[in-house]
Order: sequence, then structure tokens, then C-alpha cells
Amino acid sequence: MADTLATAGHAGSGHGPADKSKRDFLVMLPLAGAVVGAGAIAWPLIDSMNPSSDVLALASTEVDLTPISEGSGITVMWRGKPIFVRYRTAKEIKEAEDVKLSELIEPQADSARVKPGHAQWIVLIGICTHLGCIPLGNKPTDPRGEWGGWFCPCHGSQYDTSGRVRHGPAPLNLYLPPYAFLNDKRIKIG
Repeated sequence: MADTLATAGHAGSGHGPADKSKRDFLVMLPLAGAVVGAGAIAWPLIDSMNPSSDVLALASTEVDLTPISEGSGITVMWRGKPIFVRYRTAKEIKEAEDVKLSELIEPQADSARVKPGHAQWIVLIGICTHLGCIPLGNKPTDPRGEWGGWFCPCHGSQYDTSGRVRHGPAPLNLYLPPYAFLNDKRIKIG
């Protein structure tokens, strides 16, 4: 009788194969809940690290070239920096192309500073490479220096119509922002 009770007690104790899968399910249920809860907490934190919409808007800007007349330029802002967009004349292009590279402080061909097929347009970051001043020369009434480009009145640096430094303490050419032509009348900077 003791054997019968022991066997009956063992059989009714709930430790058979069906109970093992039930126990595994009961262990996995809170673990799954913890994973889902951690994801629910982590997602807003991770998502907050993405750039905001106003920052993304500044990441690029489109510029309509239609109102810019030949020989003049405009200044637009991109990522807090002034960008010079100038519609160069045929004379300005020819003068920029004819410069001997050996005459330049930082030698760079004009063709390397403009987009192929769009030599009439020069797009530059309008910050002097000496001390970060903003050169004059985008307006037709501004002083443009001896080379007809841009002139930094703070320390006398002068740039040609390709934005290459020609005189003064500036050590480098005006930087080129990343840009592309969307069509013949519109560019995207950034």
C-alpha cells in the first residue's frame, strides 16, 4: 500500500513531461515581457538621438538661380555659414582658366572648382581662410580686389573669380560646399 501511495503521490505531483513545458512557458512569459518593456523604454531614448526636423532642414538647402544676373551673386545660408553663389561672366571664366597654377598660393585649376558643364556658376563657402571673416564681392558694388573675385577688408586677402587666394595672409582658397545641380536653374547645397 505504501508503494501504491508513493506511486500515486508521484503521479499526481505534477512533475511529468507536460509540467516541464508548462514551467518553461511560465519562465519565458516574464522574460518576453521584460524584453518588450525594455524595448518600449529604449526606443524613445534612441529616437531622441536622431537629428530634429529643424536640423535636418538645415542639412541641405535649394537655391533658385533664376534671379541672379550675369556678373553678380547672392549669399545664402547653409548650416550657419554664408554661401556665395555667383553667375560669372565669360570674361571672368576666361581669366580664371588662363591663370598659371604656379602663380597661385594654393594651386587649383578653375575646372576643379566648378561643376562640369556649369562653368558660369561658382559656389563657395564665404568665409575667409585666414581668420574666418566674410569677404566682400558678391554684390556688384562691393570691392572685389585686383582679381575681380572677393576681398576681405579685415586683413587684405584677395580671391579671384574662382575663389582662389591670390594675395594676403589667407593660406587657402575659399572652400567648396557639397552641391549639385538639380536642373539648369536650381542647385541643392548639402
